[in-house]
Amino acid sequence: MKSVKANKTSARAAAVLMTGTILSGLPLTAQAQTAPGAPPVRRTTAPTQAAPARTTPATAPAQAPAATPAVTPGPTGTVRSIRVEGSQRVEQDTVLSYTKLRVGQPYSNEIVDQAIKDLLASDLLADVSIAGVETGDLVIRIRENPIINRVVLEGNKRLKNDKIEKELKLRPRQIFTRTAVRADVARIVELYRRQGRFAAIVEPKMVSLDQNRVDVIFEIREGPKSKVRQINIIGNEVFDDGELRKEMATKEARLLTLLSSNTSYDQDRLAYDQQKLRQFYLTNGYADFRVISAVAELTPDKRDFIITYVVEEGPRYKFGEVTVDSAIRDFNNTTLAASLPMKKGDWYDAKKVEDSVDQLQEAAGLFGYAFSEVDPEFQRDRDSLTMTLNFNIKEANRTYIERIDITGNTQTQDKIVRREMRVAEGDAFNTFLVKRSTDRINSLGYFQDKFEIEQKPGSAPDRIVLAANVEEKATGELSLSAGFSSLERFILQASIRQRNFRGKGQDLRASVNYSSYSKSVELGFTEPYLFDKNIALGGTIFRRDYNAFQFLGNDRQTTYSQVSTGFQIAAGIPLTEYWTLSARYNLTQDEVGLDQSTFFTNGVCDPLRAGRYLCDALGNRLTSSVGFGVTYDSLNSRLRPTAGQRLSLGVDFAGLGGDVKYVRGRAEGSKFWGLGSGFIFSVLAEGGYIHSLEDSRGEGIDRIRITDRFYLGEPQFRGFDIRGVGPRIQRIQYTGDAASGTQALVTDRDQIIDDPLGGRAYYLGRAELEIPLGAGARELGLRPSIYVQAGALFGVTQPRATLQFPQARNADGSLRFNADGSPTLLPFTQYLKDNQGRQLYIVNNSDSTIATTTCSVGTSPTNGGPCVGSQINTPATSETPAFFERFTGDSAKPRLSIGIGVNWNSPFGPLRIDLARALLTQPGDDTKLLTFNVGTQF
Repeated sequence: MKSVKANKTSARAAAVLMTGTILSGLPLTAQAQTAPGAPPVRRTTAPTQAAPARTTPATAPAQAPAATPAVTPGPTGTVRSIRVEGSQRVEQDTVLSYTKLRVGQPYSNEIVDQAIKDLLASDLLADVSIAGVETGDLVIRIRENPIINRVVLEGNKRLKNDKIEKELKLRPRQIFTRTAVRADVARIVELYRRQGRFAAIVEPKMVSLDQNRVDVIFEIREGPKSKVRQINIIGNEVFDDGELRKEMATKEARLLTLLSSNTSYDQDRLAYDQQKLRQFYLTNGYADFRVISAVAELTPDKRDFIITYVVEEGPRYKFGEVTVDSAIRDFNNTTLAASLPMKKGDWYDAKKVEDSVDQLQEAAGLFGYAFSEVDPEFQRDRDSLTMTLNFNIKEANRTYIERIDITGNTQTQDKIVRREMRVAEGDAFNTFLVKRSTDRINSLGYFQDKFEIEQKPGSAPDRIVLAANVEEKATGELSLSAGFSSLERFILQASIRQRNFRGKGQDLRASVNYSSYSKSVELGFTEPYLFDKNIALGGTIFRRDYNAFQFLGNDRQTTYSQVSTGFQIAAGIPLTEYWTLSARYNLTQDEVGLDQSTFFTNGVCDPLRAGRYLCDALGNRLTSSVGFGVTYDSLNSRLRPTAGQRLSLGVDFAGLGGDVKYVRGRAEGSKFWGLGSGFIFSVLAEGGYIHSLEDSRGEGIDRIRITDRFYLGEPQFRGFDIRGVGPRIQRIQYTGDAASGTQALVTDRDQIIDDPLGGRAYYLGRAELEIPLGAGARELGLRPSIYVQAGALFGVTQPRATLQFPQARNADGSLRFNADGSPTLLPFTQYLKDNQGRQLYIVNNSDSTIATTTCSVGTSPTNGGPCVGSQINTPATSETPAFFERFTGDSAKPRLSIGIGVNWNSPFGPLRIDLARALLTQPGDDTKLLTFNVGTQF
């Protein structure tokens, strides 16, 4: 250890280090000499060998004082005088106040001995002696406990100073006592044990300074984390050890549980595991099961624990007769018994009994009996191994709501919570409406998870108080994120949102998104209760820039771009508790364009390069639409539902002005079931259809524009690429030589240009099961699921075919054919013109600085100017290789995929991975096996 230097200006004794053994609390003994001329009576702590001293180089360690004899009987008399010597901070009257010694009063050896004990027990003094016992002129010589200069922690890495210091009782400028040191050592050790470090050792040391000051140093050896090496179970015959270990929260330290915190020993968790074992056996019919003993043994090296359970399984029981005996006249006992989940002959299940009690109490609550008591009465027949069960519902008073208390909301106004309540003060109590109120408050997302409305007795037996004790959480979101997606490649996002603006439940949001194929800016505001009426009103203004793309090999090529600018106003009003009517108005200016350098020839869209279907889609249009919708929502949470259902129907009409006329309908439905043990099963279905109200736009031109159609694929249809399902145009190149008649179509899918066209109609369904994992996986935020999906996209007019290519001829003028009988096609040659339609020529003079000109002979500095020179120029042309254009994928037959996905709240951001395989496809569909999306916030 490094040495600690004392103040150079004061002459002091050597620094004395008290080891943990000194401070561990040895008993105190009294010592006295009462014979004339003997040393004074003293009371000190029994010394042990001192630890090596922390000193400056010139200072030697001091020795501990020697022990003195014990007290022996002596004279008694009257106290003539009392004097205190050695006090520096403690007043004489304070010293005397701790003793029974008083001038003029008699004393004895026992009184003197007790005075020494009392003074040492005050924690103010380190040493006490009393002289003059034989004469009555008492001199109390004291050595005060030192003052703490500072408290130092050394060796702690796993626990930071601030975590330990707030638990310590020792503080600078306080009086040093051994008792306080021992207590702080115990606190530090307990902190490490809570972390599972049972091998932690804390050694307290003291460094003496001048002016009776000390530094207290806690030297900490943290040691390794004590893991649970093994869990043994003795006495189990029906279930093996592995099956029972799965039920426990404590896990054995293995490679797969490396990141779990449940592999460390915890005494509370040991008791919890015993309850889990009992619960497991009781739900499987073993009503006599008991845990005889549970012992946790620490290995000699203090690195591991070995836990041993001794259990007694007992026989397995079945349910006998199950009856209900109700003292409430509103109940039909036979009907209630028939509705319970257990039946005679079923294996006994304690969980079903608990659920039945809750079910009967909830049924009583529906009739207004808030404090109904349901007492299950068991009759066990060990001969027939049956459990007869009678649910005794005791008589209760009909209950009314006395008041509703809302506490804990510091920002959110009371009315925001109260307006979600489905009951009011003075109403009859109803468990269903209280549960519905809980679900609605949870769905706000303003308060803690798993919020529950507490039910308290009121001022009378028929009165109840509902307490909504909320705990607010942050509702403001400010994020800057970056990530990589298999869909969008590099992604940047910045957004700010306040879901509880001004504590009034208003939603204010703004966002900017940028990726390789989409950009958007959006501002929105929603008032859920307009003028404190149950009417929601919101609006959004936006600008969205989207680029459609296709892949040719590994190269992604942008096809058309769509820039949409506009706004939407929406309103909603509830019709009933679950039904809501909504209306919306949307005004959008859309601009569809193509890259002129890629898809234009002579200043116009070239079907040979882009395809007629893309050339037909170009232009600007204004869409003015109004929509109506109706929604049924009984989900228990809008954020992460586990029960309930949702159904939505909507229709939009475009044609209130603008350039577009259509009617579009969509329907969506979902239902969730909590299956117990963390399993959540859900079914989702959706579909839509759009019908044009315009006159025909021409043969081969669909009246529904390409940007208004539905699209289907990743991410909503897993197992298929983005826009990978439905009608499409495929452009397939020819390979080989046209002159020799050896052309053939390319067969490699990656070399085929594929443009999705969208569809007028679609449907999509999904069944998904979310699978719970162990405690370690839950701590990591892993939520896997398996699913199956089916859907289709269809219903567009087949586009006009691109211009036919010229066929090659033999020398005699006959058509030339390939080996497979197809005609040999020559590349299509077009003459290039300037922006005024004049033919361009390539200048053949290598000395000329002009590359192209409008002069067939000679050149001109400007197009259309006088031609100078005699060289003959070559007409400028562009040549398009021969290709075959195919329309495919327009089929209502279902596509089917099955897969597994995992949501992970990873340390570097939310991650979603899907592994899905398409089982049923149609020609032209583009499948994809693996997709992922990951991002991080900074």
